Order: sequence, then C-alpha cells, then structure tokens
Amino acid sequence: MPQEILLTRTGYEKLKRELEELKGPVRLQIAEAIREAKSHGDLKENAAYHEAKLNQTRLEGRIADLEKVLQLAKIVDRPDAGAHEAHLGSKVLLKDAAWGESFTITLVGSYEADPAQDMISITSPLGSALLGRVAGEEVEIEAPAGSMRYSVIEVRLEYGG
Repeated sequence: MPQEILLTRTGYEKLKRELEELKGPVRLQIAEAIREAKSHGDLKENAAYHEAKLNQTRLEGRIADLEKVLQLAKIVDRPDAGAHEAHLGSKVLLKDAAWGESFTITLVGSYEADPAQDMISITSPLGSALLGRVAGEEVEIEAPAGSMRYSVIEVRLEYGG
C-alpha cells in the first residue's frame, strides 16, 4: 500500500486549489502560448515554441504530483484530548535556550513544509521532538547543525486541523 501523506486541512485545501488553477487557467494559457508560437513558422528554430512546450511538460508533471498527493493524503485533525499539546497544525512559540530569542513555527506534514515560512515538518528533528509537548516543557534536539535546546512557551491551533 502506498504511504499516506499527512496534511492539515488547510494544506489539503491549498493543494486542491492549486491543482484546480493548474488544470484550468494555467493549462489554457500554456496551450495558447503553444498555438501562438506555432503560428510563427519553423518549429525547429522557434525558441518560443520550445519554451512553451517545456512549460507544458513542467505543468503536467506538477499536476500529476498534486493528483498523487491528494489521492494519498490523509487529513489529520487535531485530537480533542490534549488540546494544548503540539500536534500537526499547531503553532508553537519557542525560546532558544542559547540565544534567548523567541520565534513561532507551525507544525505541518512533510509535503507542506517550508522552513523559510517557519512551517516545520513533523518528521524533521525539531518537529518530531515537539509532538505532544506542552507549554513549559523543554526540548533538546540533535540536528545537522548540532545540539539545540528550546523552551516551549505556547502551543495554539491557528492553522489547519
């Protein structure tokens, strides 16, 4: 059986909207770009045609990826018990023990992860260490960058779930 892909409800809806956009307006735009480029004649030396075809290939690949993800997706809702525990979809306010700086992350499934946007996968070292934690607890993790310690300041649900 294929492996399930864990997503928050918000993440699932976001991917669904992206798929609809790609299959509709974006696909039509690329088809129009191909038609336009074909009208310029010789396809062997037509850079616009080759670029449009490349964009079409990329688009179809992304559509196939999204369809597979949505097919395998398992929406994980926050359990009623443990309402204050860090879980998929939780926003967690952390304080770095070494630097004293506070920051907030959102725990998401691996497909939704985007560290640049502070969306951390529950399968990452930090994400997995935070699962089930509550405010007041400390976590120590071993990551590629070395050992780090954080204090959990607050756990709240504001994303997905």
